[in-house]
Amino acid sequence: MAIRTWTWVVFLLLALLPSSSSCRAAEAEASHQVSADAEHVAGDPLRTGYHFQPPEHWINDPNGVMYYKGVYHLFYQYNPEGAVWGNIVWAHAVSKDLVNWLMLPPAIYPTAPFDANGCWSGSATVLPDGTPAIMYTGIDEQGRQVQNVAYPKDLSDPYLTEWVKPDYNPVIAPGPGVNATAFRDPTTAWQGPDGLWRLVVGTKDNHRGIAALYRSRDFKRWAPARRALHSGDTGMWECPDFFPVTSAGPGAGAGGGVGTRHVLKVSLDLTRFEYYTFGEYDHATETYSPDAALADGNDGLRYDYGNFYASKTFLDPAKQRRVLCGWANESDSTADDVRKGWAGVHAVPRKVWLAPDGKQLVQWPVAEIESLRGNHVNVTDQVVKGGEHFEVNGLSSPAQADVEASFEVMDLDKAEPFDPAWRAADAQTVCAARGADARGGVGPFGLWVLASDELKEKTAVFFRVFKAADGGGGKHVVLMCNDPSMSSLAGNLYKPTFAGFVDVDIAKTGGKIPLRTLIDHSVVESFGGHGKTCILSRVYPTKAVGDKARLYVFNNGESDIKVTHLNAYDMRSAKITTDVEVLNR
Repeated sequence: MAIRTWTWVVFLLLALLPSSSSCRAAEAEASHQVSADAEHVAGDPLRTGYHFQPPEHWINDPNGVMYYKGVYHLFYQYNPEGAVWGNIVWAHAVSKDLVNWLMLPPAIYPTAPFDANGCWSGSATVLPDGTPAIMYTGIDEQGRQVQNVAYPKDLSDPYLTEWVKPDYNPVIAPGPGVNATAFRDPTTAWQGPDGLWRLVVGTKDNHRGIAALYRSRDFKRWAPARRALHSGDTGMWECPDFFPVTSAGPGAGAGGGVGTRHVLKVSLDLTRFEYYTFGEYDHATETYSPDAALADGNDGLRYDYGNFYASKTFLDPAKQRRVLCGWANESDSTADDVRKGWAGVHAVPRKVWLAPDGKQLVQWPVAEIESLRGNHVNVTDQVVKGGEHFEVNGLSSPAQADVEASFEVMDLDKAEPFDPAWRAADAQTVCAARGADARGGVGPFGLWVLASDELKEKTAVFFRVFKAADGGGGKHVVLMCNDPSMSSLAGNLYKPTFAGFVDVDIAKTGGKIPLRTLIDHSVVESFGGHGKTCILSRVYPTKAVGDKARLYVFNNGESDIKVTHLNAYDMRSAKITTDVEVLNR
């Protein structure tokens, strides 16, 4: 459960006040009714067209994503009363394609002593008999974080519109020595060869983040394992996720198989980013051992090096793939959110798998998103000299587009040496020092998206290539950046430069590197090196909106760059509706 620190302090005070479950239930039931405010929100030019967000109000973590009887279910943290965090319920939407969504009444909201003060994040598990079970964190009457279970009221309903919470909740309460105010976000459970169910809950002990392991024979009575699954000196671990992958795609089951690696992802409350490791999981000893070659902590691998948090994966049995969902918070002010009446979006669902070389995970937008592609523009073999740029013409609205490009560096010998002072720095530090307007040897080159006519507003998505860090003729260092420093003329905005290194031997690819960027009004979501490095940014242009937005290719390096191919598509808006017939068409 991702929350703002100051909000949590206020919540602790409010948790001690009496509440009316019946009032909260009524508020939740009405939360997705179309209102006059929602009609006002729909006209906001910064609202997304194909990234998921409810008609109005606050959204954060994706929860309990699953596939049931031909329908994808997305639950998510939602405030039915406003555009700031609070009054959290499990809102609910369903889809046939992960693109178009039918909005349903909230599935879980405060009704009992074990969740009287909030229903926070959790996960779904489909039991062997096909019954879905939701495990979620409830904030009880004492303000403790406890883990509860809920089951569908009617298993014949593919939309699972009603859920029942057994009276025996909570099924996991904080025991002796457990921090009751930092004990949340249960994972999807898995069943071991011994028949026991296991799941992980995020917690902390002082500054040490912990993936606490629990087990059960009946999914009703849970007990802590002898040891935690894993821990790290990085502060509170929120929204843990633990799952198997293979290089050929997702693991066939929750327990994995031969050649399977297990991934542990955690969301870091202190820094507001996520990292993951992968390694070996031993069912018999209940131990997880990350690969020794991987950084395990703040310098670890990330799904996304930008604005991406509280993510959750699920195994899609219909297409035998693992799908990743994540949340992108706003980068404007709280006052702006209240004024516009909405806050938060979800990233486009991504397929995730282990890279063939076994060094990292790879991600790519689910193929279904391409069903929204419309008008197509192509650029082939166009050379961009140093200091030049050109506009990509022909799109109806570059503010809502999908762009796939491949760039070829014409002279890698012009790459600058990688500064020895950067060796201990992360990519974001390097990109901040060498941004989109800092001329280099090879790069920066890439795209200016959501750009205004006179280029007073633009968001740069680009690469920069350096000679080997050791100076010994090794693999080039490839840096990928999202630089929104010139994205808006508005004030009171947080405009961080995000960056990640791309693990590609660009000399062996003939100097070529691909980039895909999804542009959606206030979201710029990019995938470099065939999905090896992903970066999502939130931006708020004032001039480059709607049909006034422009798309450019630029090169600020000494080496010429060739756009070997660029395919840009107008994107239609996804259907997010309360009309069930729209979903069935």
